[in-house]
Amino acid sequence: MRALLVVNPKATTTSGRTRDVLIHALRSDLKLDVAQTQYRGHARDLAQQAAEDGSVDLVVALGGDGTVNEVVNGLLTHGPGERVPRLAVVPGGSTNVFARALGLPNDPVEATGALLDALAGRRERAIGLGKALTDGLPDRWFTFTAGLGFDAGVVGRVEHQRRAGRKSTHALYVVEALRHYITEREHRRSGPISLEINGADRVPGMVMAIVSNTSPWTFLGSRPVFPSPSASFETDLDIFGITRMTAFRTARTVRQILRPLPAAEGGERPPGPSGKHLVSYHDVRHFTLVSEEPAPFQVDGDHLGDRSRVSFTGVRRALRVIV
Repeated sequence: MRALLVVNPKATTTSGRTRDVLIHALRSDLKLDVAQTQYRGHARDLAQQAAEDGSVDLVVALGGDGTVNEVVNGLLTHGPGERVPRLAVVPGGSTNVFARALGLPNDPVEATGALLDALAGRRERAIGLGKALTDGLPDRWFTFTAGLGFDAGVVGRVEHQRRAGRKSTHALYVVEALRHYITEREHRRSGPISLEINGADRVPGMVMAIVSNTSPWTFLGSRPVFPSPSASFETDLDIFGITRMTAFRTARTVRQILRPLPAAEGGERPPGPSGKHLVSYHDVRHFTLVSEEPAPFQVDGDHLGDRSRVSFTGVRRALRVIV
């Protein structure tokens, strides 16, 4: 199989020596070309070129969720189709939500072994993805989440710290979330974001809206976070919103989304967080989030600035993944 390995040399949890070991292992089973990213968006450009010229059957992303997102958007520049190369992931970031949601080990060496086993067994999976459309940006595919409002504001604060030289850690996210909560007093009790779904009443007043393509939404260390526990790669999109963020209600919601959720009878997860201040929808194909004023927007943990209107679509079986 002809493959392209797209490597983010700044990936949080891989060293040069580790990357050399992984490349050697992959070359034992693949006709492998290797390309290192040199700028933001380079992984997208590399994957797009590979998809357009038909030079490879498989693109492997070695990096964090941002690298994976760029590769996916490059592969799907012209939309899903049989000619789109397959995707494989070797986790190299600090959280690796997409890889872990696929059931891959979080360690890059172990994940490479799992990938080689999957290739030997010809195992692949067609997964659904989300697509976001907003003014001023091209359509953006996402693998596990998008958000408008508070959570995207936290992502923006973390990216600011990273540009200042801070390392991306789970502790950094927690600290910036607390700081953002303290400074965002104006919208805690009534947010500017509304949800519009065809055939349903408009839902106004949200402080934040999280769109999930799979579950968990993210991880806090080794602990999964479940705002929309029923979200999956086999369904369309789930929506979780908060209309009030008082200290008591926020603490209660945090406890609910962090609690372990063992599988119920029949293999289905139990219901997610509950409360009058929460908004929850499951398996929605088309909807729009509208903000009275520009609000922070993020896709797969990548802050994309402030936006007033974002439309979302769930696309089933959009991409084939080796897993």
